Amino acid sequence: MNIGVIGGTGLNSIKGAALIREIDIPTPFGMPSDAISIVDIGGVQAAFLPRHGKGHRLLPTEVPSKANIWALKSLGVSQILGISAVGSLKEEIKPGNFVVCDQIIDRTRSRENSFFGNGLVGHVSFAEPFCHGMRKNLINCLNNINHPVHEKGVLITMEGPLFSTKGESHLYRQWNADIIGMTALPEAKLAREAEMCYALIATVTDYDCFREKEKAVTVEMVLKIMKGNSDVVRKVLPDMINVLQKNEDCECHHAAQYAMMTDISLVPYEVKRKLKLFYGKYWNE
Repeated sequence: MNIGVIGGTGLNSIKGAALIREIDIPTPFGMPSDAISIVDIGGVQAAFLPRHGKGHRLLPTEVPSKANIWALKSLGVSQILGISAVGSLKEEIKPGNFVVCDQIIDRTRSRENSFFGNGLVGHVSFAEPFCHGMRKNLINCLNNINHPVHEKGVLITMEGPLFSTKGESHLYRQWNADIIGMTALPEAKLAREAEMCYALIATVTDYDCFREKEKAVTVEMVLKIMKGNSDVVRKVLPDMINVLQKNEDCECHHAAQYAMMTDISLVPYEVKRKLKLFYGKYWNE
């Protein structure tokens, strides 16, 4: 099983999906957002994890991303598909459209965003934050169902939970950002450090508040469009999983090979214990 899906897609409505089991996985970083569901879709097994927990209990800042990534890695997952609702910063990116992001800007402030630290220094390249091979396959799947999809997009990830001010929204448009959301980071950064492929399908629910003559976005507006977006995701997800499971080896899987700068003999035992799942193959102990 090499595919993990993080998002609230609603397993009961995915055509041809059969739940095999649910697993609670304790990790060195606490418990994940919820139990991980192992699902068979057309003969391919995948791991599903609700990012905000069942019933949407966790704020974006409260999502235990370190535990989520560690738990999926421990199951053998090598590719993570993130699904996230976002707001649009461009007129041409309309509610109901999907964006397969290629770039990201970090505007979070209070989230743990690295497995490194506490005696282990490492620097992993993040110039291309989303896996090229995964993005290509996902775009093909969305084009096959003729759903409006933008094949590139710069995503602003903000702290939340409040939506943007108008001043912020206009600033982000000056930066030429395309969409804005609250959940892709630190998820994407941690996946890269864990040497896992990661791609994000951003599902647009609304225009951000830059439109001066319209009312600011409300939860009611978001939920209405979100339901339609979720229906499309459930429809195309089996094809995505089938295509992704054929993906070949990728440079994402070797991202930390030359990243660590600390002499392994000086790394604290507890740090090595927590991160052996990721980096033990490089330590030769």
